[in-house]
Amino acid sequence: MIAVATRTAPGLTRRSLLAALLLAAAMPAPAAAPASLEGNWMIESIGTPDNHTAAGLGVARNERGELAVRITMPITNMFGIALGIAEPDGDARYAVKGEDLHLTLKDAGTLVVQGLVDDPVEMHRVATLPAEPPAPHPPAGPAPRWRTRLGGAIYAAPALRDGVAYVGNTDGVLFAVKLADGAPIWNFPAGRPIYGPALATGDAVYFSSDNGYLYRLNRADGKEVWKYDLGDGRVRRIPPNPQVFDYDEHGPAPLLVDGVLYIGAGDGGFHAVRADSGERVWRVQSNERIRTTAAQHGVNVVFATMDGWVVAVDRASGAERWSSKKTTAYTSGPAIFGDLVVAGNRGSVLRALDANSGAELWKQNYWGSWVESTAVFRDGRGYIGSGDLFVVSCFDPQTGKNLWRTHVNGWVLDRPALTDDRIYVGVSGGRRRNAALVHQSSALTALDRSSGRIVWSWSMPEWDGAFLSGFLAAPGVADGLVIAAGLDGSLYAFPEQH
Repeated sequence: MIAVATRTAPGLTRRSLLAALLLAAAMPAPAAAPASLEGNWMIESIGTPDNHTAAGLGVARNERGELAVRITMPITNMFGIALGIAEPDGDARYAVKGEDLHLTLKDAGTLVVQGLVDDPVEMHRVATLPAEPPAPHPPAGPAPRWRTRLGGAIYAAPALRDGVAYVGNTDGVLFAVKLADGAPIWNFPAGRPIYGPALATGDAVYFSSDNGYLYRLNRADGKEVWKYDLGDGRVRRIPPNPQVFDYDEHGPAPLLVDGVLYIGAGDGGFHAVRADSGERVWRVQSNERIRTTAAQHGVNVVFATMDGWVVAVDRASGAERWSSKKTTAYTSGPAIFGDLVVAGNRGSVLRALDANSGAELWKQNYWGSWVESTAVFRDGRGYIGSGDLFVVSCFDPQTGKNLWRTHVNGWVLDRPALTDDRIYVGVSGGRRRNAALVHQSSALTALDRSSGRIVWSWSMPEWDGAFLSGFLAAPGVADGLVIAAGLDGSLYAFPEQH
């Protein structure tokens, strides 16, 4: 019931006022204002039970009145990272400029997002989005038993054999260092940076340099036995840099099978070379750089390229057996598990292929994080690091499903080292200028192999002006020591603890 005041404005009778109210009640209500894209939107969980995350978008007008979109995705350590500008793309639809992301307002409280994952997801309006958690503080690790300064940054994993570490650096020098005390034995100046691990055999050390040569050295004294021209001495390389996205920090180790070395090159060539003489057996050409170590599967050898191909060729002739093109650059090497080829890439996918045909058997999404670590296997399980996820993952090689994941607070860009009960990983990172915009550790970290629990972590001090610090190269384990090569140009030995 509507109560009407008896007092009226001049010239307005009770009857005319009542008529006006009835007319207003009969008129349709004004159309509701369209729902606004501005605000915070979130989905609590997307993905599979073994690989899921929350995700959110924050939309606010910038000083130019544009709808600026920021993303929060805790699994990739992104909290309020700028994505781009949402521009109208139809009725209640928007496209994020520069991203393959489409937003549709279903109603005032529901946003349909296409392009975040394979299928559209619904986000709901929320008051706030998750904030960056405090940096973790794992148990401190043991002090190094020794440290030997070698000069330039070390990206190559040390090769360990018979009490000696063989490792190259960006000064272009390959060193032989005693494991017992870190004393240098000999060095060989190649003259251009060395990014790939060496291969040490009974009497020889093999390695490649950015000067375009594959070398064989005498292991006892470091004297050159032969060098083979890979033909890629003029190929450019850009190590990790804050202004360049497509950087290039890996190099291949030679693969030795039945007296023949197999190695890729920066010009896309893949070579078979006699280990005793340095003579070419064959060479095949791909379209892009090969920066990863090849793997053997029976009579074939498998390699991966920087334009997204995995290729299997006959070891004897170089004839192609199969090839698979699925995504972008492979900067981690193919790993063999039975009849599977497992490889990660910069397309943020870990993928398993049939080693006999190249057919895809499974893939696992890494949520926008590069997978530059090479997988390693032990006791039927796979172990691998990742970039912006900051995690070490244990997975089932037959299905790709994650068994556990451990946050190590930085990039793991090379393979883990395994023992019976431990996993050792090099962790690299920097301050907030890096892409994830959260603090990252620079550390050598030890995990329990069965559970993924961090046992200890030794932090390397950061230094001013460095984009990246810590340990990018894979560590090695020998003679009761964990040997780690640092971006500070030092080789470290830590006691192996059980």
